[in-house]
Amino acid sequence: MFDAILFDLDGTLADTAPDLGRCLNLVRAELGLAPMELGQLRPHTSSGVRGLLGAGMDLRPDHPEYRKLADRFLEHYAAGLCVHSMPFEGMEAVLAQIEARGLPWGVVTNKAARFTTPLVAALGWQQRAACVVSGDTTPHAKPHPAPLFHAAQAMGVAAARCVYVGDDLRDIQAARAAGMGALAAAWGYLGAGQPIHEWGADAVIEHPAALLAALGL
Repeated sequence: MFDAILFDLDGTLADTAPDLGRCLNLVRAELGLAPMELGQLRPHTSSGVRGLLGAGMDLRPDHPEYRKLADRFLEHYAAGLCVHSMPFEGMEAVLAQIEARGLPWGVVTNKAARFTTPLVAALGWQQRAACVVSGDTTPHAKPHPAPLFHAAQAMGVAAARCVYVGDDLRDIQAARAAGMGALAAAWGYLGAGQPIHEWGADAVIEHPAALLAALGL
C-alpha cells in the first residue's frame, strides 16, 4: 500500500561512518590526541558533527571550543566525504528492484545540502533518486515532518502513500508525524538512546535484502 519509498542517507542507504570517523580522528590528531576506533564512534554517526564531537571529544555545542572544532571537522569532511563511504551490502539490489517496479525512491537526510549533494553524486544516485531533501532544504529538520512532506510533494505522491526507512529514532518520529509508513533499519547506526524495537516502527528490518519482502517487492 505505497507508491514511493524514501530513505535516510547516513546509516540507512550508505555506510558513511568510516569517513565521518576519519574526520573526527583528523581533528583529534591536530590536537595531539590518539585516534579512536571506528566502533566507538559508529553509534553516534547519525547525529553528525554534534554526535561525533560529543562521543570523540566530550564536547557539547555550548562548549567555547565547539564551534571552532566543528568547523574544522566539516572542512575535513568537505575535502573527503566519499573516500571510504559506500552503499550498505545489498542496498544496490534493493534500489534496482524498486526501480524495476517503476516506483520512485528518494533521500531525506538531516545532512546539509553542501555535503548531501556531492555525496549522493559520488555514490551514483544523483540521476536515480526522484528527490533529495537535505537538512537545510526546509525550515525544519527531522524529527519534524516538513522534510518528508517536501519529498512527497517533489515526487508528486501523497505522504500517506510513502514509506520511510531510517536508522534513527527521529526518522521514525518524522515518518509517523507525516503519516507515512515507517521501517527501522537495524543495520544502521541506531544512536545511543532508546532501543530500536521501542521506536514504534511498522517493522524492524535486519538487513537491506529483507527490505524487499517487507515492502512486498
